[in-house]
Amino acid sequence: MRIPTEASFTSRLRSAAVAARVGLWLGVCFVVALGTGLISHYAQLDRQSVPLPTSPSWLYKLTQGLHVAAGTAAIPLLLVKLWVVFPKLFQPVPRKVREALPTALERGSIAILVSTSLVQLTTGMLNVAQWYPWGFSFRATHYALAFVAVGALLVHIAVKLPIVRDALTGDVDDTTHDRPTARSAGPVSRRAVLTLAGASALGAAFLYTAGTVPGVGRLAALSSRSRKSGVPINRTARSAGVVAAATNADYRLEVAHGSATRALTRDDLVAMEQRTCALPIACVEGWSVTGEWTGVRLRDLLDLVGAPNGRDVRIRSIQTFSASSDTVLPASFADDDRTLMALGLDGETLSIDHGYPVRLIAPDRPGVMQTKWVSRIEVL
Repeated sequence: MRIPTEASFTSRLRSAAVAARVGLWLGVCFVVALGTGLISHYAQLDRQSVPLPTSPSWLYKLTQGLHVAAGTAAIPLLLVKLWVVFPKLFQPVPRKVREALPTALERGSIAILVSTSLVQLTTGMLNVAQWYPWGFSFRATHYALAFVAVGALLVHIAVKLPIVRDALTGDVDDTTHDRPTARSAGPVSRRAVLTLAGASALGAAFLYTAGTVPGVGRLAALSSRSRKSGVPINRTARSAGVVAAATNADYRLEVAHGSATRALTRDDLVAMEQRTCALPIACVEGWSVTGEWTGVRLRDLLDLVGAPNGRDVRIRSIQTFSASSDTVLPASFADDDRTLMALGLDGETLSIDHGYPVRLIAPDRPGVMQTKWVSRIEVL
């Protein structure tokens, strides 16, 4: 098979004017995904030097939703961008060192940018689907590669800035920076290509975000769990290996502050003052659902052991092999009146898959940190 050359690609649609505009939109998606991703990563740290706010209760829901929506929109934009610049892959490398060095730097940054972007977007979508066909930590890898991708993007922008600036400030049909071999008009206009790219990005984002919009949830093809009624379940009690312990008559919830401890049965918790709060479960996969949670205010349980305000609290689960089975709740969350040890959901007794006999529910907190099957509350 004959290897193509740059001269094999003659369409004027593959132009700097189109690439710059699609690249700008793609860059906006990357910046939004990076910013909201850093918030999500920080929210999952046990120790936060500056705790995130507890209000509004839907803030994490918003930022994580934007994170996944931006990543979803970036997929068609990246594909269009790669199609536009594909002929540059076959440009010969200059022989002079002075000219070859910028070319090598540009192509190296592009290779890193494209490869990391593809890995980020692919693994991100698989994370939304909760399918992990790899042996590495998704969270740690996703976090690290984000900085690699942004670094490569900054290098790429620095190298191409003069052309990008001219292309963005000029008319979309300007041919100043076109390749010499790009002479054919193409089947559609450049504006049509940009319209298709933008519509594809918005359409992909909608197919994800529709799951959180009342009345159109059935259209959320990229967020299937958001289409289901009620609060979705990421991990069942059986998969967590807690069925026997959670349903055992000997179950006790331990509350500890120094030498002061209280062991409470579920009946003890039911006998205490009950509160109901509408709070969202917002997960790292991007879906979010608001539920009516009923239970005992965490602050009331801390008062039983004389715990002062302003203390972080460790929440331990019956399950032992999950990263979320032992989490730290910052003091501002522990003292918030909306933070509950939930016993019920939407007017019904909490199901075992939702965390029976008791689970944590707090405002503006990642779903993975809303510990289920709680066995111990320890004031730090």
